[in-house]
Amino acid sequence: MNNSSQRRANALATRIGEADAAFPRPREVTRHIAITIQTELWGRAAGRCEFAGCNKPLWKSSVTNERVNIAQKAHIYSFSEEGPRGNDRVSPEDLNSIDNLILVCHECHRKIDAEVDGGRYPASLLQEMKREHERRIELVTGIDPTRKSHILLYGANIGEHSAPLNFAGAATAIFPHRYPASDHAISLGLHNSAVSDRDEQFWFTERENLEKQFARRVRDRIADGEIVHLSVFSLAPQPLLIHLGTLLGDIIPCDVYQLHREPQTWVWPSGAEIPGYVIRKPQSKTGKAALVLSLSATIDVARVTSVLGEDGSIWVITVETPHNDLMKSREQLAELRAVLRRVFDQIKFAHGQSAILHIFPAAPVSACLEVGRVRMPKADMPWQLYDQVNPLGGFVPALSIS
Repeated sequence: MNNSSQRRANALATRIGEADAAFPRPREVTRHIAITIQTELWGRAAGRCEFAGCNKPLWKSSVTNERVNIAQKAHIYSFSEEGPRGNDRVSPEDLNSIDNLILVCHECHRKIDAEVDGGRYPASLLQEMKREHERRIELVTGIDPTRKSHILLYGANIGEHSAPLNFAGAATAIFPHRYPASDHAISLGLHNSAVSDRDEQFWFTERENLEKQFARRVRDRIADGEIVHLSVFSLAPQPLLIHLGTLLGDIIPCDVYQLHREPQTWVWPSGAEIPGYVIRKPQSKTGKAALVLSLSATIDVARVTSVLGEDGSIWVITVETPHNDLMKSREQLAELRAVLRRVFDQIKFAHGQSAILHIFPAAPVSACLEVGRVRMPKADMPWQLYDQVNPLGGFVPALSIS
């Protein structure tokens, strides 16, 4: 090619390049998603539906639990221009990128793509769902394995009311300080029990069940090294809670939780003030030794003397204003444990180790558990626990702990 021809060819190429720049030709884009992108998407989502509130496992049937891939890789901005939420904000190269894909189940996919404009599910909302889900997965999988905890549920009828305990609520409460060591809870309560605390056989039946279930489902597994930490959630008459605490003792680290009323949750609130615990000692230490826990309600001393007689030597642990939503922090429980240990030692010194300590509780669930947990079986006095049963006229003997 001579110089003149070369110059003409170069000029033509320049004009074609300028035309392509001014009017770019559409690139061919397919629906194929690279295997590296698919793998990363599954990993970030941990194989679960990323739609907020679903979290369905996508590797098995939700009906038969058979192993099957039910995951769908949904586009946040649609693959086609006419699809849900459109794609005018995304370059062709990014349509199948990790940032434009969200892993969902079939049901949620149909839901988010039901309307052309996205309807209730705009791109910004799906992006937020994706970010929150993947942030949670990263946080959970980054937790130190030593922070795993077995969730222990114990429920027994309180009057006419059964105990509303479930694994999901408990698992939410322990996160992110701990995470469940198993996908199900250790449950100790009698299921569908027809007896209540006013029935003659209630205390015997519940105690026997609690001790047998605890030995088989908790103590043996602790001895085998299978359980190294427990998160305890319970709703039951207070003597049974105290007894559960004595079974737990200090044989294994435990986190004890409290059901809060406003709002109703097991999650410990943050920033709660620790109330000052008040210890009232009896003037005379010659009568029957009694400990009144006046924390969730005020207990009139007359209710105790009506049971023990006027010569009762009554010790009291209380706060300035007892109420049923008192316990608001782990720190409050820790402080209560210290107070209880100190008072138990003082009562034993005053009355002797062989004397019976009569305990009358009006305390939050978590406090009752800690009463039992601080007990030292070889050093402390025998206990007689009482329960307030209104249909029976007041405090009644419930359980004895020797």
